[in-house]
Amino acid sequence: MKKQPDLFGAAARRDLRHAPLAERMRPRDLDEFVGQEKILGPNRLLRRAIEGDRLPSMLLWGPPGCGKTALASVIAQRTGALFEAFSAVMGGVKELREIFAEATLQRDQQSRRTVLFVDEIHRLNKGQQDVLLPHVERGTVILIGATTENPSFEVIAALLSRCRVFVLEPLGDEHIGQLVERALADEKRGLGKRGLQLSDDARDMVIQAAQGDARRALNTLEAAAEYLDPKASIIDRQSIEEAAQHKTLLYDRAGDEHYNVISAFIKSLRGSDPDAAVYWMNRMLEAGEDPRFILRRMIIFASEDVGNADPQALQLATATLTAHEFVGLPESGLCLSQLACYLASAPKSNSALLAYARSRKDVRDQGALPVPKHLLNAPTALMRKLGYGEAYRYPHDFEGHYVVENYLPEKLQGRSYYEPSEQGAELAIRERLEKIRAHIDKENPEEEEE
Repeated sequence: MKKQPDLFGAAARRDLRHAPLAERMRPRDLDEFVGQEKILGPNRLLRRAIEGDRLPSMLLWGPPGCGKTALASVIAQRTGALFEAFSAVMGGVKELREIFAEATLQRDQQSRRTVLFVDEIHRLNKGQQDVLLPHVERGTVILIGATTENPSFEVIAALLSRCRVFVLEPLGDEHIGQLVERALADEKRGLGKRGLQLSDDARDMVIQAAQGDARRALNTLEAAAEYLDPKASIIDRQSIEEAAQHKTLLYDRAGDEHYNVISAFIKSLRGSDPDAAVYWMNRMLEAGEDPRFILRRMIIFASEDVGNADPQALQLATATLTAHEFVGLPESGLCLSQLACYLASAPKSNSALLAYARSRKDVRDQGALPVPKHLLNAPTALMRKLGYGEAYRYPHDFEGHYVVENYLPEKLQGRSYYEPSEQGAELAIRERLEKIRAHIDKENPEEEEE
């Protein structure tokens, strides 16, 4: 069998002196593991499962650098089962089938279990997941999948239902600080032999720049140490700034955090909080989000959540799109900021959204109902003979440019889809429609009685 590279066994066997600091400092047992007390604390389910070598199939879901691969490494060291590592990026169906064949052999001939670790399991396509499913179902392998994406969206339902999902959180500042201090002190795997120290402000900067990502913190520390003057023993803030190059915001344009931030942005607009709205907007812009994506959402918002309470909102939203296309970033960020502040501060109404949903439901439920004959055009003699347009009354011929008329299909007479709110400009619309609808009720008392 042509085996996948062993992500953990090979690391244990080779000389790690030239491996990255983050690789060298990977925990060897649960006592060295930092953070994730909610799932690995004393008497917690996952800790008891690892210590008792009674592993269920599981998915480890969390942001980069929170310890998913490190936890898999600890499990690899602790389990008495055969441990196979598979990369969803590098491997394919052929390699998976070879692993399953070997796992079946080990189970049937040696009574030995196989733990299959799939890194970045969200990158497996549906076909690969379908191949994996029956072997997890039959217990040929115990699956441990690591993912930065919400498994509800990225893992097929049948596979998801057969796995426990353990949520790993970004590491806290105290955890990052602990890992940095351990790396500085460890003489075998870390930087201890060099006798380096971090100044207080440099330590704070490493922690801040890491944003809960242990790998990022250790990479930054290693880069700062590597380029430090050999005679120096203090890593200062300037060294960390040069090593970090620039802040990388936690925001994956194709990942889960993308949806988290845009959700916070829209909810801030809807909640009439311009301060929060511009903060989340800038989070996206600074992380490289396409401004047109943000503008698209604001254009939708202008109708969905503001609507006729302030009809100028939609005009400003579309004008901002034009301004961005003409000016471009960074200057167009001012235009987006103006729009975000305006939408957040505008009166809110979802009446247009509700009218759309209600009328769409009737269209779908009732099908293509016939147009009332009096609303049909009659450009030919035959059409007029058939009654097309007969008895139609032209509103402009009447006082107030309005006349009672039935405009809906007969089956839907009396339906009311649009109910204007009392917010902003929509109040005037509400008052006008109330007068019109009262006039209809007066003209059609039999409908009211029904």
